[in-house]
Amino acid sequence: MTELVVLLDEDGRAVGVADKRTVHDTETPLHLAFSCYVLDEAGAVLVTRRALHKPTWPGVWTNSVCGHPGPGEPLAAAVRRRARDELGLTLSDVRLVLPGFRYRAVMDDGVVENEMCPVFVARTADAVRRAPEEVADAAWVPWPDFRSSVLDGSRTVSPWCVGQVRSLPADLAATDALPDDALPPAAR
Repeated sequence: MTELVVLLDEDGRAVGVADKRTVHDTETPLHLAFSCYVLDEAGAVLVTRRALHKPTWPGVWTNSVCGHPGPGEPLAAAVRRRARDELGLTLSDVRLVLPGFRYRAVMDDGVVENEMCPVFVARTADAVRRAPEEVADAAWVPWPDFRSSVLDGSRTVSPWCVGQVRSLPADLAATDALPDDALPPAAR
């Protein structure tokens, strides 16, 4: 099945779609994505290591789950879908916390990520059942420990995770949800 990503203009409006398999290259167009930080009942965050065959940042540790909504798919629904498919998790309390996060990063081989990537926080009580074709490894880490290790550079993570952690608060569990009208227009 072809997975489509939503292409965006500089103002975050949809301007088309593209096949996900072909969109990530040295000229990656701006497109819509999401990231989510999943907390357990103790407030630890789930961090994941990307599968080794991924075209962008293979084998790199990152946030709990990230991905691309399909055309017309609400972001919170896409977050739930990817968490279920990649990690076997049912999420509760899915909250939008960084609606305007955007980044562009270039891998050593020239492949580019170029995304408007709203960030969510969610909770789960489930055990992780990772899909190995998506996730090589996963670990629960206390949020303060993860945050400080990313901020001081002692933990290597994906470039988007670095930028997100810099913008996320010290008390992630207490972060208030922001309204959907703060999202890029294509995601509202």
